[in-house]
This record gives sequence, C-alpha cells and structure tokens, in this order.
Amino acid sequence: MASHNMFMKKTWLTILVVAILLLYIPLASSRKVVNGTCPGVNLECKPGLILPKWMPDDNLSTGDKVARTIVYSAGLIYLFLGVSIVADRFMAAIEVITSQEKLVTIKRPSGEKMTVSVRVWNETVSNLSLMALGSSAPEILLSVIEVLGNGFKAGLLGPGTIVGSAAFNMFMIIALCVYVVPAGELRRIKHLRVFFITCAWSLFAYIWLFLMISVISPRRIQVWEGVLTLLCFPLTVITAYLTDKRIFMDKFLPRKYRKSHKLVVVGEGGEVEMDKLPDGKFDNHIPDGILRNMSAEESAELREFEANRRDYIEMLRELRKKHPDADMEQLEHMANFEIINRGPKSRAFYRIQATRKLTGGGNILSKKRLEALEHSHEEEDVTVLETESNISCVCFDPGHYTVFENVGTMYVYVVRRGGNLDNTVFIDYKTADGTAEAGGDFEYTEGTLVFRPGETEKSIPIDIVDDDVFEEDEHFYVHLNNLRLEETDGTLSSDQYEISHKVKLTTPFVATVMILDDDHSGCFTFDENVMEIVESVGQAKIRVARNSGARGTVKLFYQVLDGTAKLGRDYNYEGHELIFENDQTEQFITIQIVDDEEYEKDEMFFLELLEPHPLDDENDSVDSGAGGELENTDKELTEAERIAQLGKPKLGDIPKLTIRIKESKEFKNTVDKLVKKANLSALLGTSTWTQQFAEALTVSSGEDEDEDDDPEAESKLPSCFDYVMHFLTVFWKVLFAFVPPTDYWGGWLCFTVSILMIGLLTAVIGDFASHFGCTIGLSDTVTAISFVALGTSVPDTFASKVAAIGDQYADSSIGNVTGSNAVNVFLGIGLAWSMAAIYHAYKGTDFEVEPGSLAFSVSLFCAFACICVCVLLARRWSSEVAGELGGPVRFKVLTSSLFVFLWLTYLMLSGLEAYCYIEGW
Repeated sequence: MASHNMFMKKTWLTILVVAILLLYIPLASSRKVVNGTCPGVNLECKPGLILPKWMPDDNLSTGDKVARTIVYSAGLIYLFLGVSIVADRFMAAIEVITSQEKLVTIKRPSGEKMTVSVRVWNETVSNLSLMALGSSAPEILLSVIEVLGNGFKAGLLGPGTIVGSAAFNMFMIIALCVYVVPAGELRRIKHLRVFFITCAWSLFAYIWLFLMISVISPRRIQVWEGVLTLLCFPLTVITAYLTDKRIFMDKFLPRKYRKSHKLVVVGEGGEVEMDKLPDGKFDNHIPDGILRNMSAEESAELREFEANRRDYIEMLRELRKKHPDADMEQLEHMANFEIINRGPKSRAFYRIQATRKLTGGGNILSKKRLEALEHSHEEEDVTVLETESNISCVCFDPGHYTVFENVGTMYVYVVRRGGNLDNTVFIDYKTADGTAEAGGDFEYTEGTLVFRPGETEKSIPIDIVDDDVFEEDEHFYVHLNNLRLEETDGTLSSDQYEISHKVKLTTPFVATVMILDDDHSGCFTFDENVMEIVESVGQAKIRVARNSGARGTVKLFYQVLDGTAKLGRDYNYEGHELIFENDQTEQFITIQIVDDEEYEKDEMFFLELLEPHPLDDENDSVDSGAGGELENTDKELTEAERIAQLGKPKLGDIPKLTIRIKESKEFKNTVDKLVKKANLSALLGTSTWTQQFAEALTVSSGEDEDEDDDPEAESKLPSCFDYVMHFLTVFWKVLFAFVPPTDYWGGWLCFTVSILMIGLLTAVIGDFASHFGCTIGLSDTVTAISFVALGTSVPDTFASKVAAIGDQYADSSIGNVTGSNAVNVFLGIGLAWSMAAIYHAYKGTDFEVEPGSLAFSVSLFCAFACICVCVLLARRWSSEVAGELGGPVRFKVLTSSLFVFLWLTYLMLSGLEAYCYIEGW
C-alpha cells in the first residue's frame, strides 16, 4: 500500500510539472513567431454558450489574470465534481436498466424442467452502449453542445477533449492499473476476443478521424463521412456481441487439445476440462450444476449463472467451517456480504464507488448499507405475513387417519387457527365413499360444525362397521364445505368477499380414513416406489406399513443395495430385520445419511423387503408357507385350511423402495436467495426521494471494511477528508437528489433526467474551460487535451484503480478503455459532425474543420496507442509476466513508467505543435 501511495504521489507530481510547462509554453510562444502567425494561439476571449465573458477583458494586469485564473480553475474543479455526482445517478440508472432479469426455462438431462433467472442485457452490449455512454457522457455532450453553440461550426474544445481523454485513458489509467495490483498477483483479460475487437475499432476510430480531416476531404466533412462515423457505433456493438457469443468464430478459430485423462479445451479464458466417462465419451459437466450436456445453443448467461452459484456454494461451505456454531440465517447474512464484496462487479459499480468515496458518500459495500438493504426486504416479507395472519384458517388436523375395523367409533378433528377468534364460524361436513362403502364398512355421517367465539377445535364422530370377513384395507373420505360467518345480528353472512377476508378453508379440507382389517397377519409394504430425502436430515426413518390386518407377531427381513449412492460414503445403517408386535401396523427402518452439502445432489440406493415370518409366543419362527401364497397341490384344501393360508403374512404391492438423496432444502434455498441478492442494482439504485435526500445529507466513511472484522463491530467513522469533501459537494448532492429514483420506469426516467443535467453542466464546463484558456493564453486544443480531459477522466481513474485491485480479471479496469475510446469518436464526433454536415448541406455550404493541431494530436495518439497495445499483449504472452496487469515488481514499474512517459510525450509534443515549436502535418 505504501508503494501504491508513493506511485500516486509521483504521478500527480508529474502531472503538476506538465501542467506548469503547458502554462509556460504560451508565454514563450508569445515571443516566437513562425511565418508571422501561429494558428495554435487564441488569446481572444469570446462569450460562451451560457456564461458571458468576464468584462473588462483588455489590458489586464498580471494580478487580474492570476485572480481570474484561480476563479476559473476553482470553478472547473467544482463543476467536474458536480458532473461526477450527477454521473453517479446516471450510472445507477444504467445499472438498474442493464441488471434487469428474465426467467428462462431449461430442461435437465432427466427431462425435468427448471426455471433460472438470467440477465436481459448481454454484458458486452451493455458495456459498449449504455455503460460507455455513462462513462463518456461529458466528453460526448461537450462535443455536441459545442457544435450547436457555435451555430453548427466546428470547435476545438470538443474533439480535443475526446482525443485527450482517450490518451489519458489509454496511457495513465492503464499505467495506474498495472502498478496497483497487489504484489504477487496477476490480472488477465477474460474476454480476450472482445478486447481484440474493441481495440481494433478504437484504433480504427482515430485513424478514420485523421483520414476524414486530412486525407479524404481535407478541411471539410461531408454528410456521408459523418453518418458513416455514427453508424460505426452500432457496428462496434454488433461485432463485439457476435464475438462474445462466438457466432461464426468457431468456424475460423481452431481449438487446441492436449492428451490426458481429461479433455482440455484451450480457449481465451484459460483451460476448461471435461471429464471422461466410462464409455470413452466426454461429459460436458458443470460441477454441482444442472447444465449437463449443454448444447451449443444454450446461452453463456446460463453457464455464468451456474458458475456464480457454484461459487456461492463453496463460500457457504467455507463460512460453515470458519463459523461452525452459526445457524443458516447467520451464515446467509455473512455470505451475502462476502458475495457482494468479492463477486464480479460492473463498470457502473466501480464508477459510482469511486465517486462516492471521493465525495464523502461512503463505501457502497459497507455492512451497514447491506444490513439496511436486507432489512427492507425483511419488512416486505413481514408485511405479507401480517396480512395473512389476520385471516382465520379452518382445516382438518391431521388429514389422515388409520383405524382397525373393530375400533367402534372414531373421531376426525377440525381446527381453527389464527386471525380473529371472536367470530362464530359454521362449516358443513359429510362422508364420501372410497374403496370403503357407507353402510357396509362405515356409517354415513353429515352435519354442521359450529365454532363459537374462542373455540379452536371440533370433532366429528364416525361409526366403523366390524365384520368377520377377511378383506383388503379400505378407505373413505370426509369433506368440509360451505363455510359461513355469523354477523353481529345473528344472521349468517353470504358475502363471500367479506368472508374471505376474515376466515378461509385451507388444506387439508378433505380427510382420508383408512380402515385396517384385523383378521389377517398383514401385508408388508412401503408407502411408495420412490422416496426423496434431503442429505441434511441426519437419520432418515423409512416407514414400513402393515396393511390388511395386524394379527400376531411377525419378523420382517430387509436388505440395502447400493446405487449411485454408496454405503459408508453417502449413507450408513445397522440391522437387517424388523419385529411387528400384535396389532402393530407400522415400523421404521433407520438410515444414517451423510451430509456433504452438495447443490443439486441426486444420488440413489435401494431398500428391499424380504419374506416375512410369523413368530409364536416364544418368538420362534413359524413356517409361513412361502409367504402366505396359496400352494398349488393336488389335494383340495379344506375351508379352514384355505382361510388359514389367506391369513398368513406376505409382502405387499411395493416391496422395493428407491431412495433418492437430494440436497438440503435449507442449504439450497440459502444459495438461491444469495443468487437473487447478488444483483448489485438493488444496492446502487434508489426507490424513494426520501432515501436520496437522506444519502445526500449523510457523510460516511470511504474506507474499505476489513473482511475479518467482527460482524458486530461498529462501522468506521468518517475521516476528516470525508467531512471536507462532503461539505464541498453537499450542494450538488442535494440538487441531484431531485433526480427521480431509479425504481421509476425501470430506471429510464432517472436515465433521461440525469443525461439532461449532465448536458447542462457540460455546457457550463465548456464555457469555463474556454475562458480559462484565453485568460492564460492557452489554446482550446491544449486546454482540451490536458485540463478538461483530465477533469472528466478522474472518476474513471479511481474506478479503474479499485477494479484493478479488487476484480479477478482485467476487463473492468482496462478492457473497457478501448471500447470507451471508440464510442467517444463514433458518438461524440459522429453525432456532432453528422448534424453539422447535414445542416450545411441543407444550406448549400460546406462544414469546414481545420486539421491543424487535431490531426497531429490524433496521429500521435494512434502511434502511441499501438505501442501500448503491443506491450499489453507481450505481457500476456510472456512466460515471466503472463498477464496484462500486475506481475513481478520490475515489470510493473517498467510498464507503468513507459505508459506515463508516452502520455507526457503526447502532451508535450501536442503542446509544442500547437504553439509552432515543431511542425505538424
């Protein structure tokens, strides 16, 4: 950290020295004339689009110039802060817009369908469109506003700011990102193909700019040139999208494979292994995921969804090991903080984070802010629960009954829970035939239950008919219906709407009564063919039912067979037999399940019942006659012998059970909630004006919270710098708190109002910059490529620095620089010059653009940018560095120093050319 601070101090010192030299150049040039004139010098102050020129402007003393320079400098800095703050709101709106999600239904290999949530916006498209617009809005709007303010005549400030900002981004921001990566760490570009495409478009943009003003039609811009420049913007987005999706790419770019026990596909992001299956094929398998055998048509967002969820699972496991005594709710809270803190973040996040830290707005990822967000979600859930709790629920409890046919009279219970128990409730009931018939197996019963105020339970008596005939187990039903509420005047209400808001019938509103025959030793069976249990259950108790009678004591053997689940690894058990006592209708087999916390776990084993054996009074086994089946003998059985054979115990319809071990629902639900909360738009966006004004008036600490801090520890207090910056910018914060919250119209209302605010401020900045330059004798070109470009790029500088330190890849810190530089030209120059060219074509005149210093500055930037890109690629493919950012200290210092040198050289040569010290093109 000390080395980072030293590097920052040296960098800002270098910038200060260059600024002094740039201020000195016009003073020296005033004493030097080349061919009698110097077109780069412009000492005449002109009225601005919004601000008039400061009068008087003739014969100013040195003291007056110094005073005015200080005022204009302070005004520019304050306006740059204002633009940064309103851009904060603008980027928050963009984050909300591009974070919108949709539900996608996919089919698992088993045929089961599953719905997952994926982003509507492709990451590459959002970065090159809305994100780039948000990052470069001041430069783009400055160029457009300057042309409009000059009566559709070309200016120097807008194009100069675009080129100067591109140079600062390419050289200084990347130099800083290379250096600040922690020692021993590397950052590589993940989407290398996209980087190549945007880099090519970026270089083409400035080469095309040079060709327009100096080669194709020197000193004038035709309509087709301006329109083509503007059309290059969607072409950039489309080609980057096609590259990101690898459409057409696989036909031309070969994949490399190396031989091993696993197949390894070498791609742009590294090596991806695919396990080899026993049949020799390869399994395109995402560990712990659901997207097995995924086809090429499946979108990359689904794979990223699974990759992120896999990270959340591992994070939960790490936290459980670190905090073994914490319950799942506490683990969820800690995991939520870790996910937001360590997870991938958008360009908008880093920009907003940098601005808020700079202006005393605090750290977006503070635990206090995350807790407030979670609390808001909890309040929404509580509101729903409170609404439901005002309604009384009427149902059976329990919903299933099992009785012997000799029970006589049985009772079915109806309960009333929750809500206002002071009401009187009426509800009808009646029995219905199943396999058991009224009259022969039970007595038909119907009637009305009345719950008086305060009563919560009622019973329904039903008579069961006993006989001496052997028969299978049978069942019948009891139904509840016709719920009514007594009014205060004693009448029954028939208004169903009013009733539904006070009391409702809930499940189970149908009770099932099973009648067991008591004249048989029983049929032993499982309840179902397949049973699912969660791996966190600990001990699983599998019920074995004894139907069609329960006479006598019976021993039942069973066996457990491995499937994909293995004994000792996934489950354990003891014993191989069950003893059913006389009249005992059920027993349980206990299986110990091993919990290894897998997501989407699906493994199985089998449980099989063997032949039952009746026991005598001494618990000795009695010959069961081959399981009670009628023996095929030549002699005919007597009636007594036939009845005796029918009464022997036997296996029922389901003697074999498939047990599937699934993931813990608690564990899975926690992961799913973490996936849902990982959307940063909820953290960056706002829902009410009250929230916005509260944030505008609150000063918070901008320091990062330590991951190892005690969760119960108090938040860090703001520093002196936080207080100073907060009070300096509180005017802008309160003013832009009037911008509509991001929750309105899906963020588009905030987007529209914010860009209008940025445009207004940019117009004022243009006037201030022009007046500042003419006061000290600096041309608009030099002012644009240095001071204005620096001011508009400071938030991006801090954002890229934070991204380089905290992000896993280099895309957020340098990968977006090239795309942003291309968008600056295609939108900033293309839009402004297209409008001007069309206007002049309509008027029958030419739109004139003097190449002058702009052509020299653009060509110089292109040459230096090629050097910068080559150095980055050499670092990536070098065995000693192997990454664009970070690496060994000596390579970091050399690379950063080279990029800083390129930027300083660019500024000095551009300044010297502007003041005729050297000859341009």
